Amino acid sequence: MSDLAWVPQSCTLPIEERPLRIAEWDALFAERLAALSRRQPLHLRLDLVGGEGVEGRVRDLVERESGCCSFFTFTTTPGPDLIRLDISVDQAHAPVLDALAARTTAAGEQR
Repeated sequence: MSDLAWVPQSCTLPIEERPLRIAEWDALFAERLAALSRRQPLHLRLDLVGGEGVEGRVRDLVERESGCCSFFTFTTTPGPDLIRLDISVDQAHAPVLDALAARTTAAGEQR
């Protein structure tokens, strides 16, 4: 899924920086994804294996992503062994969440 067509026009991240940001997310998911659930169409829940520096890495990515894609709502909940990342969008951005879920699954399968 290297095509960036799924990235919405409302994303303000410069086009040349998008592949780098996507690679950061893909690497995080490939290294740390423990579970993914989608109990509602507009909500994605990810459980990431914790470890030294992981919470900071997640929070940094979330902060930067929130700055360019304001349609995402991120909630980070650290636990003793896992970091839960809840991601929500509005109805207009459901296809973006679908694409993110597919990328996350694909990256997580590389573990």
